[in-house]
Amino acid sequence: MARGAVTRAIRAWFEEQGFAEVETGILQLSPGNETHLHAPRTELTGADGRRSTRYLRTSPEFACKKLLAAGEPRIFEFARVFRDRERGDLHLPEFTMLEWYRAGSSYDAVMADSMAVIAGAAEATGIARFSFRGRSADPFAEPERLTVAAAFARFAGIDLLATISGGEGDRTALAAASAARVRVTDDDTWSDIFSKVLVEHVEPRLGEGRLTILFEYPAPEAALARAKQTDPRVAERFEIYACGVELANGFGELTDAAEQRRRFTAAMDEKQRRYGERYPLDEDFLHAVAEMPQSSGVALGFDRLVMLASGAIRIDQVVWTPPAEEA
Repeated sequence: MARGAVTRAIRAWFEEQGFAEVETGILQLSPGNETHLHAPRTELTGADGRRSTRYLRTSPEFACKKLLAAGEPRIFEFARVFRDRERGDLHLPEFTMLEWYRAGSSYDAVMADSMAVIAGAAEATGIARFSFRGRSADPFAEPERLTVAAAFARFAGIDLLATISGGEGDRTALAAASAARVRVTDDDTWSDIFSKVLVEHVEPRLGEGRLTILFEYPAPEAALARAKQTDPRVAERFEIYACGVELANGFGELTDAAEQRRRFTAAMDEKQRRYGERYPLDEDFLHAVAEMPQSSGVALGFDRLVMLASGAIRIDQVVWTPPAEEA
């Protein structure tokens, strides 16, 4: 019942804001090109018997950006997405991602959207505070805004930006700065060390009492976000947390196709090194990146939002058919 109430409320809000609801394909040539995200793979057989590999998408992002390039100004989707190698109280191998995009808008606009959507979910279920694992947050309060650099300084005592130069991370510098905070191994990259500090020391402290908008991610963690014009050490990327739970991940979208190709290639090289596999690049998507208007977008974990808005303690309590467990 809570899931239905939240779905109806959010859908109505997007329609009031002039968004078009879209439905994009789940089977894709490329599921996404992030190092640590894994997609289920399948095979299609044509009428002539020829077989081709397809993937279950990890996000609708590639398809949605093709629609932006084609001229859609405001779109949203309740997208079924898939993540292999993930299962837990906050992770399912198949889940719903609420994703939306605004053409011609800054990422401050989708930050504001996100807060309205989260508050709307709480209003739909009548819950006054979110609670999870002993933490609570008021979804209606003005959120805390915290840069990643400020969070690392406050919670881990690390000067993060001092370890970034020319848009690249200095692995040696971050390893030295983090040695007293996390276990650093010889094969850890800059991004590995960053993630360890984030997960162990920063994320558990976010979204306490009120929601936290963590923004200005370091350039090596830009993903599909553009660099900040006034400081190339950071990117226009943000995440939203409640009770230590990550709810949303948004970007001021990158529109430089050559830079996007470079990032994807580097990520797939690292995936090959670590996991012995790589995903193809979607050339149609890279072409769309070059054609896209300046845009902003965000992906929100819908099941996690319903979990918090309903008072559930794990996300498989708020999906109609939880995945079958292995014997």
